[in-house]
Amino acid sequence: MSKQIFNRSIKVDGIDIFYREAGDRKNPSILLLPGFPTSSVMFKNLMTALSDCYHLVAPDFPGFGFSAFPAKDEFEYSFTNISAYINTFTDEINLQSFTIYLHDYGAPVGLRLCLSHPEKIEGIIVQSGNAYEEGVKGIWDEMKDYWENPTPEKKEKLYAFLSEEGVKWQYTAGLPEELLPTLSPELWILDWESMKRPGNIDMQYELNCDYQHHMKMYPVFQEYFRVHHPRALIIWGRYDPFFNVEEAFCYKRDLPEAQVHILDGSHWVLETNFDEVLQLICDFLKKD
Repeated sequence: MSKQIFNRSIKVDGIDIFYREAGDRKNPSILLLPGFPTSSVMFKNLMTALSDCYHLVAPDFPGFGFSAFPAKDEFEYSFTNISAYINTFTDEINLQSFTIYLHDYGAPVGLRLCLSHPEKIEGIIVQSGNAYEEGVKGIWDEMKDYWENPTPEKKEKLYAFLSEEGVKWQYTAGLPEELLPTLSPELWILDWESMKRPGNIDMQYELNCDYQHHMKMYPVFQEYFRVHHPRALIIWGRYDPFFNVEEAFCYKRDLPEAQVHILDGSHWVLETNFDEVLQLICDFLKKD
C-alpha cells in the first residue's frame, strides 16, 4: 500500500486552499486540523504512518501555510469564517464522513464544523484542543485583561509571540530538555516564513483577539458533546503552558466514555512523543 503524500490545492469560494492527502479514499477518513502557528506540515509523519489503513486530509487554513492569504478587506479572519471555508472544503473534495483531529486553533475551527454537520463526525481526536474554561487560566489571564481593557503597552507585551523567537517558543515552551532533540527546526522556520509576509502578523493579531468569541461558545460545544456523544480520544502534554492539562479531564464531564491520556510532553506531543501518540490513535481508531 502506498504511503505517498499528495500535495494539492483547490479553490473554495475563490480562495486557494492547499491540502495534503494520503491513503485510499475507500478507507475511513481523518480530517486533520492544525494549530497556531503552523499548518498541515505538522501532520506529515502521522499521515505517512496511517496511510496504509486510512484516508487522511490536512488543509492549511486561509492565511496559513501554503493556502492563499487574501487581504483583510477581502476575507474575514475569524474562526467562524475559517470554519465555514473548511466546511465547504470538505464538500468540495467530497469528504462525507470522517474522524476529526483538533489541535489548538484546530479546535475553534473544527468544533464549529461538528456543530454544522454532526452527522459527518465519526469521532474526535483532541490534542490540546480547547473547549473548557479550565484550559485558559494562568497564561491567559493577561490576554483576557487586554481584550477587556486594551492599551498599546499591554498589546506590545502580549503580542511579542508574533515574532521569530515567539514562533520558536510556541514549540519549546514547557518542553522537558530531553525532548528538545525531537523538534524539527523546519517547523518553526516554515511557520515564521509564512507569518512574516506583509500583513500576516496583523492578521494573526486579529485572529488571536477573535479567540474570545471561541470561549463564549464553550456551552454550545459542550452541549454538542452531550447530545451527539462522539467517540473521543483526548491527548495532552503534561507540561503544556498554553492549555492547562486539567482541561483534558473536563471532556469526561460531557463525554464519560472519552479516553484521556496525559503524556510527558508539552504542546506538540504529536511531534515530540510521536510513538506514544501514534499507538493511542491506532488503538482508538481500531475500536468499534
